Amino acid sequence: MSAVAHSPLLKLHPEDNIAIARNSVGENQECELSETESVTTREDIDLGHKVAIKQINKGEAVRKFGQVIGFATCNIQPGDWIHSHNLAAGELSLDYAYSTDVPAPPEPITGRTFMGYRRPNGKAGTRNYLAIVSTVNCSATASKYIARELAQTSLKDFPNIDGIIPLVHKGGCAMQYDGEDHHQLMRTLGGFAKHPNIGAYVILGLGCETGQGAFLSDSEGLVQLPNLKEPPANAPLVLNIQDIGGIAKTVKQVSALLKEYLPQVNDVTRVPIPVSELILGTECGGSDGNSGVTANPALGIASDLLVAHGATSILGETSEIYGGEHLLTRRAVTPEVGKKLIERIRWWEEYTGKFGVVIDNNPSPGNKRGGLTTIYEKSLGAIAKGGSTALREVYRFAEPVTEKGFVIMDTPGYDPASVTGMVAGGANVVAFTTGRGSCYGCKPVP
Repeated sequence: MSAVAHSPLLKLHPEDNIAIARNSVGENQECELSETESVTTREDIDLGHKVAIKQINKGEAVRKFGQVIGFATCNIQPGDWIHSHNLAAGELSLDYAYSTDVPAPPEPITGRTFMGYRRPNGKAGTRNYLAIVSTVNCSATASKYIARELAQTSLKDFPNIDGIIPLVHKGGCAMQYDGEDHHQLMRTLGGFAKHPNIGAYVILGLGCETGQGAFLSDSEGLVQLPNLKEPPANAPLVLNIQDIGGIAKTVKQVSALLKEYLPQVNDVTRVPIPVSELILGTECGGSDGNSGVTANPALGIASDLLVAHGATSILGETSEIYGGEHLLTRRAVTPEVGKKLIERIRWWEEYTGKFGVVIDNNPSPGNKRGGLTTIYEKSLGAIAKGGSTALREVYRFAEPVTEKGFVIMDTPGYDPASVTGMVAGGANVVAFTTGRGSCYGCKPVP
């Protein structure tokens, strides 16, 4: 093999003026980048970090993936380590070029299936859970007690039930009734209640909260599994701790009611379901300098394959699209879709500005130890999860995802919140890439 193949440095794009360390590189080491190009390191370079391969003057753009990831804050010599001490995000001037580079649809792939649960409403599930939907933080502890009680005493006789989930959160009150926050919480809880991986559920509140269970049921059009006993007309069961008379009584009563649901929830069988009914949520966390070169592009290829099968792939974390959005607007099937993304980008700029911060604060200490410097660099690696197919729609947080193909959901750059939104929107499987090592599971979805 050539010396380039064994080189500890990797130049990702012909227009780049930096290279990435494939492993740790010592000072004064000559590294070949191509048959005609090489660089000698002027200091030690850690795995995943960047090294200049050309002279970069103060104020000049630093390029990775062929894109601008920031601007030099001082003169940089070939072989210098590039990181926070000599690179800053600066201001980008991006050309969105809406819908000017829409990819042709991939060649369709048919005939592939997975073993899933076909629900009465026609949706496809990948797991089979029972849930307690907590309308407010005040009922969260009771919900957890109920789930623990049933898991310890009743599930062993129902092998087709994957578990019992307390769907809890920190909100539900001290918000404007019928306001934006109220509706977003209801949309999220409703999305979980209606999720095809939930076989049955009850709604549990305290009783005096703003986020009333009846409002949740009505606003989200919630229904229960057919043939369950009470309440009539398949309306979900809504219970309140204050009406029942305290936590102890609530745990006892709700546990008894849920036990009646167990036989029917258990009475399901996995059947072959077309791959086209998968909705993939893509997420990355604990990213490092290699994430955008290895795991994220690999997941992007998987995303493209699913789209070719007629399935859906969701890219989230809008604040980690920032700086790479111009690559996505070009792929938007219509200018209107692309403009939806930019409207969300502008919202995040305004939101962070209210608190006197900037989106470039996003890269964490772990990201930086792993070689990532600016939000632009992090975003360019993150959007690789979205593959290369056309962008078909942009959704608000937890909004039901109905479009097939590659879509974006407006979620924050925080793994638990982002995945929560995608699952509430209908994702029935999540793929999570990590560089530094980050763990997050989101029941009811594998």
